[in-house]
Amino acid sequence: MLSRLLNLLRPGPIDAQYQGASFRFYHQTSATERGALLNPDYNLEELEFLRAHTPQSGVFVDVGANVGTYALALARHVGASGKVIAIEPHPVIHARLAFNCAASILSQVRLVAAAAGDSDGELMIQSDGSNLGASHIVRGQNAAHAIPVPSLRLHRILDDAGLKHVHALKIDIEGFEDRVMIPFFGQAPESLWPRAVVIEHLSRNEWQEDCIANMGARGYAAIARTRSNTLLLRRST
Repeated sequence: MLSRLLNLLRPGPIDAQYQGASFRFYHQTSATERGALLNPDYNLEELEFLRAHTPQSGVFVDVGANVGTYALALARHVGASGKVIAIEPHPVIHARLAFNCAASILSQVRLVAAAAGDSDGELMIQSDGSNLGASHIVRGQNAAHAIPVPSLRLHRILDDAGLKHVHALKIDIEGFEDRVMIPFFGQAPESLWPRAVVIEHLSRNEWQEDCIANMGARGYAAIARTRSNTLLLRRST
């Protein structure tokens, strides 16, 4: 109801603060942007979990960064001496992410205009015009109306950024999470395994392998669940 009223009163984008960062929210075409604009506690449980396990000057990785509601909030938390890697392949959403990052004056954020994937190369992504933030990987005949984007393994992205460790990671890529995280754990040294992970579980029926169970076998425990996400913490080794 609030969203429909807002569309009538203000059809264009709205500049607003969210979690201490500056955003231009295109609320008409993005569920994430509507949520962050209309609800100051949007994804607050997940954000508090990630901040609790990411120290100041720490490292946070956001896979499927959308317009930056996680990445920029964590960038404010880690400070200028920290580092945030924000991975977002959709060209329109990536442009919004870059704008929000510049508006927030956050030099500690490294933007990656590619999809995290199971190999280096190219993937096809498609999104609903009414919710651009929910872009998803498509293959075969389903790719007829999709757009090509570069694809990079998560391990390579972190290597290219010169990272030696990661404190926390969030991943939300619409059912492709297993194709990114399982190869990552198989390829990356344990020093790069994040201590805390927030993973969207709404599309787990599209996983080829249960990503959360795989992480459990690697020493992660699910300590909480929200409507959209599972929050995991790696047991001390």
